Amino acid sequence: MSRAAEAAMAASYKSLKEDFVSNLTGGEIGEINYVTAIAPVAAIVWSALQSRQSFFKPYSPISFAVDFLLNVGAILLATTLYADTPLLLNILLLAPAALIYAAPRATPPKKSKLPPSKETKDEIPNPLPKKSFLTTYRGAMLVITCLAILAVDFKIFPRRFAKVENWGTSLMDIGVGSFVFAAGLVAARPVLKEKLQGRTTPLSTRLYQSVRHSLPLLVLGLIRLWSVKGLDYAEHVTEYGVHWNFFFTLGFLPPFLALFQTAFQYIPSYAGLAVLLGSAYQVALETTNLKGFILVGERTNLFNKNREGIFSFFGYLAIFLAGQSTGMIVLPRSLSSSTGVQQRKRLLLTLSAWSSLWILLFFLCTSYKYGLSLQVSRRLANLPYFLWICAFNCTQITAFCLVETIFFPQIYKNVDTSSKTENEIYKNATSRVLESCNRNGLAVFLAANLLTGLVNLTVPTLHVSDLQAMGILLFYAATLTGLAVGLDVYDISIKM
Repeated sequence: MSRAAEAAMAASYKSLKEDFVSNLTGGEIGEINYVTAIAPVAAIVWSALQSRQSFFKPYSPISFAVDFLLNVGAILLATTLYADTPLLLNILLLAPAALIYAAPRATPPKKSKLPPSKETKDEIPNPLPKKSFLTTYRGAMLVITCLAILAVDFKIFPRRFAKVENWGTSLMDIGVGSFVFAAGLVAARPVLKEKLQGRTTPLSTRLYQSVRHSLPLLVLGLIRLWSVKGLDYAEHVTEYGVHWNFFFTLGFLPPFLALFQTAFQYIPSYAGLAVLLGSAYQVALETTNLKGFILVGERTNLFNKNREGIFSFFGYLAIFLAGQSTGMIVLPRSLSSSTGVQQRKRLLLTLSAWSSLWILLFFLCTSYKYGLSLQVSRRLANLPYFLWICAFNCTQITAFCLVETIFFPQIYKNVDTSSKTENEIYKNATSRVLESCNRNGLAVFLAANLLTGLVNLTVPTLHVSDLQAMGILLFYAATLTGLAVGLDVYDISIKM
């Protein structure tokens, strides 16, 4: 075959790939909720095995296999083979969980009685302890995001789950926003540390630190841009623009957040500021020609070639601030004199209230009969999209918190334990797979992008059978999980 013919075939296949992920309208929010419910359901099964049978302690190869199948494999099945029947998969998983929980509790191994060290006796509990339900939430969110970015290139992944072109909701649309929300949640930790220490970082210092944190992300964005253009990789231009990509969005968030923190002197609520920002952006979309410019404008210069990424950034910044607001609620240990049980009840009620509020605001924003009749647009990252992301993530966090509350009461009952004991309790209640993904989340996400590119450059994903697609996806999932757990085993944390 001549080079000209090969180039023509490559161009034709690239066009097919781009058409495969373009002009999609998404699916129903209810179905998305059923599919994503597999993560809390998997957490129930994992928790039943661990709390009743200590199945994952010690952590053996069999434990790893079951951990992987529950927290990664089940999500893969929910988005592929069981995409049309997610409720059935949830029921199939929940059925053995009930039997496991009803079975007699396994006798725990005897521990040697050693006197506690002086450091353990005198150690003050960490005011910002690790929380198992947050690790599970962030780990599961990363898993479903990484699986979807490759699965979307295969026909076994339903088109209604792929990113929507202009208006509508889809599984991948919720994944992008959730990634930003989860990043905002973790970003509340340094703010809380400042408050606990009673100090305020100057704006210049905050900007310097944020830029230093952003540089690796911006470099990754440039590398992705170069690789996509250099390798003539299939791309969906209307997703972020001609040159913009998700790494640029992540990279610009910290500096803008540093600037916005000055506004907290006047608006003490991160959630309030997020709603104001999202609303102001929506007003601009509705009262100016901005919406039309983003959706159908010409691409004649660098600015308008990347208008989707530039303007959707305001929506993602609002999502990030809302995530940070949630982090301010769930990350700190309560300093009140109430018992651990009372504190946990208060946390569940607070999370439930916030979830209900976000759901109500989303309903009022999108309802044709009782609200503003606005449509969700991930491309614009508009107000309905912002509220949908907040409602979904707060509800997910509440669900994971409830699972932990039921199966591992020792976590919140022992509020005055030392950090060493608290860490042991945390590890006992946390999936090793999800903990590992959470620990090196950005590194795993980068590896997922690299592997996705490698697969697409070497495999004609549109022409493989469903069986072959499942084999590739399973190997891909196992590789990412093995990388995450391997880094954790060797106590490596890759900071970006």
